[in-house]
Amino acid sequence: MDSLVNSIFQNLLPSEISLKTEKLLKNIALLLGLLSAIAIIFDWYPLTMFLSFPFCLIWIYCAWLQTEPQLKWVNLIFLLIYVFGIARYLLGFDA
Repeated sequence: MDSLVNSIFQNLLPSEISLKTEKLLKNIALLLGLLSAIAIIFDWYPLTMFLSFPFCLIWIYCAWLQTEPQLKWVNLIFLLIYVFGIARYLLGFDA
C-alpha cells in the first residue's frame, strides 16, 4: 500500500522541493492547524474540515518527501476522514 501512495505522489507532485518551499508549506500547515483549532473552539462547523483537509495534504506531502511513513499514514487516515465528512456536508447528509 505504501508503494501505491508513493507512486501517486510521484506522479502528481515533484519529488524534490527546495528547503525554502518546504518551510513555507509547513508554515502554511501551521497556520491552517491553528485556524482549525480556533474553528473547533468557536464551533464553526464545517470550517474545521475545510481547514484541516489542506493541512493533512501538506503534511502527507512533506512526510513523503522526507520518507516519514508513519506521519504520512496518520495524515492520510485523517485526510480520508475529512474527505468523507466534506462529501457528507456537500451532499446534504449532515443533520
